[in-house]
Amino acid sequence: MKNAIDTLPPLREVIATHELSARKSLGQNFLLDLNLTAKIARQVGDLQGSDILEIGPGPGGLTRGLLAEGARHVLAIEKDTRCLPALEEIANAYPGQLMVVNDDALDVNPLKFLTPPIRIAANLPYNIGTELLVRWLTPPKWPPFWQSLTLMFQREVADRIVAKPGSKAYGRLALLAQWRSDAKIVMTLPPNAFTPPPKVNSAVVHLTALSRPRFPANPATLNRVVAAAFNQRRKMLRASLKGQAPNIEDLLLAAGIAPTDRAEQITLEQFCALARVLERR
Repeated sequence: MKNAIDTLPPLREVIATHELSARKSLGQNFLLDLNLTAKIARQVGDLQGSDILEIGPGPGGLTRGLLAEGARHVLAIEKDTRCLPALEEIANAYPGQLMVVNDDALDVNPLKFLTPPIRIAANLPYNIGTELLVRWLTPPKWPPFWQSLTLMFQREVADRIVAKPGSKAYGRLALLAQWRSDAKIVMTLPPNAFTPPPKVNSAVVHLTALSRPRFPANPATLNRVVAAAFNQRRKMLRASLKGQAPNIEDLLLAAGIAPTDRAEQITLEQFCALARVLERR
């Protein structure tokens, strides 16, 4: 089926035929270069042995890449009904390999349609990208249903996911991602790669799920402490975390953290240590 992609019309022709102007209200920026979509698909990993969840396929550029690179099965969730005829053309070229669900990705349980191992790959709509990532990183049980995430974000968001302590981008998103996964930026794309061009650069982040969190901690406690610390990131921790416990300075010291440090100086390991100390008090 590798050559099935050659039977499909160019994406610009598809967009013209189906009048698929990108809508800002849906966070749409279409990626039309099939060389780029194939390159993104190759970043996902072992496609032949995996089911793929794709969010917001639009006219199907990445969808084509995933199928052409050998994906076992693709579930594409698309909210915009205008894109359905274009996706149906792809489904016809790859019989039985593409299922399209017309719905809001925030409302769909994809596990009804997928068989493990499962990987997620998407040029995420800008308006729901971060929310979806947080959902995938914070399931009730770990390890999650997915093996890896290969996701397009605005470059600023991608930088926040992979940020290290001491940088301005370092915050809750970095800690959330790096606690339970290996995260790295694997591609960057300029605005002119998209139609319409966004005002910022974009980047593809690949996250591989760890079998267990990098350091032990209660997820709810860790999330609460990190949120409190970064909600007032310019304050010293003894001030920003004073609501967590009356003796917070003693607890910070017990976790190996100076009470005068600020949130952006604290490593993931230290935050996890503090979460454990708070659990024991």
